[in-house]
Amino acid sequence: MKKVEIKIEGMHCEGCSKRLTKVLSNVEGVKNAEVSLENKLADIEYDETVAKLEDFYEAIEDAGFEVVR
Repeated sequence: MKKVEIKIEGMHCEGCSKRLTKVLSNVEGVKNAEVSLENKLADIEYDETVAKLEDFYEAIEDAGFEVVR
């Protein structure tokens, strides 16, 4: 398992972070995903043989948020 922290912009409320947590949790290979509105971060634990970092970027952007790279 691998862990990654992704900085996110565009979240305005707790509903945003909960929705994004659900979106990221549904990416194939994700074991655990937690999104912090306060810190503007997503902490993701995943199987790197199944998921790639770009998968998370795409899911975040498709949900209407911005990845800070």
